[in-house]
Amino acid sequence: MSTDSVRNIVVVGGGIIGCSTAYYLTRHPAFVPSKIAITLIEGSAHGAAQGASGKAGGLVAKWAYPKELVNVSFNEHVKLADEHNGKDRWGWRYVSTGSWEGRGEPLLDDSIGSSAGLKREKSLEKTLGLPEGRKGSSSRKLKGLPDDLLWVKETLTQSYSSMAPEGATAQVHPYLFTTSMLDLAKEKGVEFKSATVTSIIQSGGKVTGVKYVEVGQNTSQTLHATDVIVCGGVWSPSLLPGLPIEGTRAHSVVIRTAPTATIAPYVLFTEITGIGNGVVTPEIYARPDGTVYACGPGDDSLVPDNVDDVAVDSTACESLLKNVFAISEELRAGAVEVRQACFLPVSSIGGGPIIGAVEKVAKGLFVATGHTCWGISNAPGTAKAMAELVLDGKIKCADLKKLHPSKFI
Repeated sequence: MSTDSVRNIVVVGGGIIGCSTAYYLTRHPAFVPSKIAITLIEGSAHGAAQGASGKAGGLVAKWAYPKELVNVSFNEHVKLADEHNGKDRWGWRYVSTGSWEGRGEPLLDDSIGSSAGLKREKSLEKTLGLPEGRKGSSSRKLKGLPDDLLWVKETLTQSYSSMAPEGATAQVHPYLFTTSMLDLAKEKGVEFKSATVTSIIQSGGKVTGVKYVEVGQNTSQTLHATDVIVCGGVWSPSLLPGLPIEGTRAHSVVIRTAPTATIAPYVLFTEITGIGNGVVTPEIYARPDGTVYACGPGDDSLVPDNVDDVAVDSTACESLLKNVFAISEELRAGAVEVRQACFLPVSSIGGGPIIGAVEKVAKGLFVATGHTCWGISNAPGTAKAMAELVLDGKIKCADLKKLHPSKFI
């Protein structure tokens, strides 16, 4: 078969949106390997999921936003886990989500750090999707700790309230989920390239290819393309100037608890007093592999040119550890395995994510980015919609008109 008769789809970005999109393209009824070639290009020298997709908490929630996307994504998460043994492959499980308020115990050794000198903090706004009243403003008057939530100190707890009903919140290990999506896509013929896409080539108002530079090389190369899907997260504007996407840097840590520790499956949104001045609000995620993930608020640090160059502020990580250690002996006794940072893609004009065809730039050009803190949760719905749009010509699984690129650029 001649090259001209093959549809060449290029997916730019090896995060959860790009990897999931490659997966769903290969599962679409119209996908025929002899007629459709798919290439995923990722700029990191270390492979896929090196940004937020590998360093997120991995929360999957029915109460996330926007609802049009959530309604598809949550069900798709369940299907993916059932079909591919997500429980063992990427840590899929349902979790309880709660709002915890209390005080923290100062550490005897205060060398772990303080918040002095940190950049201006930004809320990650993860709880915005919750209905009013679910944040526990009234129920926090009662302590209400669940019987199995033993890894936070009862004596330090002022109040606990459930934020969502049973079955409304789940989790995945984000790195394992993202790389699994890529591996499953590669099994169906998707080609993976470690390279940076420098420009999108157009002719006659249509996409004709991309220019890229392979990792470790200096020479630009060209790849023919009939369709280009930009899933580059905070780096998407480098290919689509005018795209109102900016980055919020978020720090996180991963703590391995002792084998004897009992860490029930909870995700806690905390408000902790008694540690320095004011209130600190780390999010804490228990994982099924014996680790606990915690993240703090974001900041406005400058986004580097490549995901491999994201800087980690050690002071921010040490301050985060100090905060979570202050409410849990089990976490304090654990071993810190990871200190890391990533950039969440957000729309600078509000709303989002941005999903759809960029018709006013070129036919065959698509974008999916700006998922804020909900990239992992909303990836399957986004990917399903993109596969339909590219291969069917329209999105069938949901009404995503308000997320169309024309609303943003």
